[in-house]
This record gives sequence, structure tokens and C-alpha cells, in this order.
Amino acid sequence: MQRWKLTVEYDGRPFVGWQRQDNGPSVQQSLEEAVQRLSGEVVRVHGSGRTDAGVHALGQVCHFDLEKPFTGLKLRDALNFHLKPAPIAVREVEAADQEFHARLTSTGRSYLYRIVNRRAPLALDAGRAWHVARPLDAEAMHEAAQVLVGQHDFSSFRASLCQAKSPVKTLDRLAVERQGEEVRIHAAARSFLHHQVRNMVGTLELVGAGKWTAADVRRALDARDRAKAGPTCPPDGLYFLAASY
Repeated sequence: MQRWKLTVEYDGRPFVGWQRQDNGPSVQQSLEEAVQRLSGEVVRVHGSGRTDAGVHALGQVCHFDLEKPFTGLKLRDALNFHLKPAPIAVREVEAADQEFHARLTSTGRSYLYRIVNRRAPLALDAGRAWHVARPLDAEAMHEAAQVLVGQHDFSSFRASLCQAKSPVKTLDRLAVERQGEEVRIHAAARSFLHHQVRNMVGTLELVGAGKWTAADVRRALDARDRAKAGPTCPPDGLYFLAASY
């Protein structure tokens, strides 16, 4: 039995999210069915982190065990063939030892959130970025973001359906930069609460628009009350970048 580590990218729009569910197709289900078609084996694919409906990935990591022998390159190409026409691509395949677990042995996860900040609507990036027409001050957003870096009770940025045992998380990085008409938010931590990144971005957008200040973000954090923070931004601009081990 060989354990295989995969690095996968996908467009999250057609899926109900990473996790297999009864209400529609998922990324996990698509991968498991591709493995079964090529090998005849029923496997469970474990992801490094769950992504919600509409959220994308550039470097999602997952693993599964397979009895049938393959080389990494052959397995990658065979999976990509059997995944068609789903918008999922297996970028890398590596043999791993049995101690490796995509979720449990991960030491960190990073996300990117893309905001296209312009008056004109999105043509090419529709569904792949959040379109914000009002001007945003990326420097003010970055300054306010530093309030959230470190270990905190993130109850104000936690979804009501979050299943985490504790709202306390350590945010290693939250950086905002402007690249032309695009505002990019980079977030990194060992793990995140459900909707934490989207809730933080929705709050920082208020700062960028001049509606809030860094002091308002501090008050929202200290309130430990979801109703005191900004709105949940759409999934369109969120990308799972990488998992570290």
C-alpha cells in the first residue's frame, strides 16, 4: 500500500466545496472518483484544509493510499485524464510515508484574497476576484490588518457554524498590497476558523473605503462578537495557496 501526496489546483465555482456532500459535486468526490476509475480501488482522499463553495485553490495538498503500483508521473497524468472535464488539475504527485497526513501533519496554511478595485465590471476575472468599485486605500488596510496578527480570540471573525473547539488562533501574517488595480491580501497561520479569512477581508474593505479605522478593527476584535465585525466577503476572490509541512 503506497501513500501518495498530491498538490492540486481547482476552480471552486462548480463545487459545493472541498468536502464530499449530498447537495452537489465536491472536489474531494471528483478526486476519489478519478482514482476509482483508473485503479478500480475505492479510496478516501484527505485534504490539508476544507474550502467552501466557490473558493479556489492553487496549491491544495491531499493524500490517499493505493494498492495498485504507479510511478508518480504516470499517476499524475492518469488522474488528470480521468478528472476531465472538471476544472481540477493535479500539479504534482509524490510518494509519501505512512506518517504523512495532509491535514494532521501540516504546520501551516496560506491563502490569497484578490480584490479588483475599479469602476468597470469584471470580464475575465468574474468569479475569480471580488469586484469593489469604490476606491480602496491599501496602505490603510495593511496598517489595520496588523491589529489582527498574533494570537487572539477571533470570535468576531468566526462563522456561526464553525466546528473548531476554540476561537483562539495565531495569525502569522496578514498583509495587504496593491498591484495596479488589484488589491491582494495574504494570510498565513497554522489553521483558520471557518470564514475567518473572508470575514477579515470584509472588515478590511471597510477600512480601505474610509468607513473604519484600525481602532475600529481593534474594537471589533476585542468584542469577541461576530456582529461587531465587518461583513463576510464573497468566496470569488479566495484562493488556498499552500500547505507547509
